[in-house]
Amino acid sequence: MPMPSAVTLTVNGAEVSVPQGATVAAAVAMAGQPCRVSVSGSPRGPLCGMGICFECRVRIDGRSHCRSCQILCEPGMDVKTDE
Repeated sequence: MPMPSAVTLTVNGAEVSVPQGATVAAAVAMAGQPCRVSVSGSPRGPLCGMGICFECRVRIDGRSHCRSCQILCEPGMDVKTDE
């Protein structure tokens, strides 16, 4: 069985390669980053994995409040987790 193609994107300035078809939430996790930080300073990440809880919000290519668990990675995406 052939290996899936890799997609390379940037998460908080670091290049990350993920299998084609991976979500942005997976790329953020592979980069070792929380999706966002709560007002109390604790790291937050995907909770429901289906776009209902909004805990996985990130900024993608300058667009705010993107639910990373619902968006597939595309080559060259610039993801910021400072939402």
